[in-house]
Amino acid sequence: MTTAPALEVKDLCKAFGGLRVASNINFAVAPGERRLIIGPNGAGKTTLFNLITGEMSPNSGSIHLFGHDITKTPSRRRAHLGMARTYQIITLFARDTILRNVTLALVGLSQLRWNPLTPLDREHVVIERARAALARVGLDHIAHRRVSETSYGERRRVEIAMALAQNPKVLLLDEPFAGLSIDERQDVHRTILAIPREVTIVMIEHNMDVALEFAERITLLHFGEVIVEGTRKDVVDDPRTREVYLGH
Repeated sequence: MTTAPALEVKDLCKAFGGLRVASNINFAVAPGERRLIIGPNGAGKTTLFNLITGEMSPNSGSIHLFGHDITKTPSRRRAHLGMARTYQIITLFARDTILRNVTLALVGLSQLRWNPLTPLDREHVVIERARAALARVGLDHIAHRRVSETSYGERRRVEIAMALAQNPKVLLLDEPFAGLSIDERQDVHRTILAIPREVTIVMIEHNMDVALEFAERITLLHFGEVIVEGTRKDVVDDPRTREVYLGH
């Protein structure tokens, strides 16, 4: 019996007026796989994530999650189906604590979202789940620290904790190493490597050197098209990679 891909994109196209930002994109990610999406600035990497998560609608093509067509599924429903993501630009509530931010991410997937007057401090099950997510990224010891008092690298890990707290089957990471110091990169790298194989990971990264250790297969985008796809060696050795990404 053939196992359906965790994530499959078929002939995906998106244009804004005459500008095509996604052009007949096709790829499939196996369950448990670690896939890297690379490409120069403007290649369409984040646009691709926005299409996959439903924050944008494609002009044509389809998106499948474990064999189910989710192309027309609203973005908020995709989270309930097992998809979570982080963003290139960190979006956290700076005045709230780290724990509060993760708790709010969980509320969005629970029945509590229908009752905004419920005091979250009394929702012990949700809070414990949030704490467990913070422990997975090594931040449980500063759970009550305000986000505004944390480092940039810690905020990156908070975002990953928020995504992991939702128990995703497919996790999309949009440039999780962007703007980090060497030490912070190592912290985030360890966090990502510790995510169990039950979670399929697709990661965008501009700096290929940072993420090569992570990837099992790599998809190279250029001007909204898949130019090269394959193993690390296939992609690194391909002359088209050097031409469009490495610059020589």
